[in-house]
Amino acid sequence: MKKWIKFELSIVVFAIVVFLITSCKDKIVTNNPEAIVTLEAPIIQKKRPLSTEFKKYWYSGNAEITSYTLEQARYGELREGNAVLIYVTEPFLANQQVKADQNNSDNIPVLKLNSTKNYLTGIYPYSIMTSSFYPVHDNSHALKVSFSAQEWCGHVYAQLNNKDKFNVVSHSYFANEADQEFSLEKTILENEIWNKIRINPSNLPLGAHKIIPSFEFLRLRHKELKAYDAVAKLEVLSEGISTYTMVYPELERTLTINFTTSFPHSIESWSEIFESGFGANSKLMTTMATKNKSIITPYWQQNKNSDLFLRDSLGL
Repeated sequence: MKKWIKFELSIVVFAIVVFLITSCKDKIVTNNPEAIVTLEAPIIQKKRPLSTEFKKYWYSGNAEITSYTLEQARYGELREGNAVLIYVTEPFLANQQVKADQNNSDNIPVLKLNSTKNYLTGIYPYSIMTSSFYPVHDNSHALKVSFSAQEWCGHVYAQLNNKDKFNVVSHSYFANEADQEFSLEKTILENEIWNKIRINPSNLPLGAHKIIPSFEFLRLRHKELKAYDAVAKLEVLSEGISTYTMVYPELERTLTINFTTSFPHSIESWSEIFESGFGANSKLMTTMATKNKSIITPYWQQNKNSDLFLRDSLGL
């Protein structure tokens, strides 16, 4: 009888051990409850505190929408168009990496940027959109970046998810880019810089770094999606404007973003020097975007025909 009891106890102990191992295997546990994440989730560092002015501006129940006059270099010529930056805060699910439908203590608050461009290349139009989801506490790389471009030749899509590594999926109508799925070591993302400027420009990366350029540039120039050597610098100008510049020697590309030095660090303009065109038509050109108009509004509620006038207030 005693042997049988010992046998049963050993079975129970074994079951408990197995349960503990399997239930904890997907977690990194530390003494900091805010740092407990699954291995499939991004690693979150200690939260940086949010200022009162930040919370008042970004948690007012509105989005910030800013339109820009665009001169886009494409196929060796400058094209007139428009760009729009839409910034808004929202709760984000760490594992699924989508917007949370409900409030939950596990949600990660992010500042989302939806960046759009529209311009014509001769007879046919280009429509481009990039979405970047960046923690408002400035304590992780972007949790997700997605990019799509549509034009009459076809469309291209790429998405990066911040997991153990950067997991990337990419689809294109070009044969040598077609369907791809791969991982990259984590490093700075150019696409997250636009969010970091709005949150905490004093924490922008400076000096020499490995940086993954914007998905728009890489896909439209048919460059490998990977990190490239870059040098970044921040200059504060006397007119209340700061300039952040990233230079990629190998790509012969320079991106300059101008923003207000004081909060809310609004993006005033940007320029991008890179090789435009292909073959004999290829040459260094400069894309420029200049601020037009900006409004603070809950645009997701303004979807009636009677709301069309709001596009006039953006100059669109």
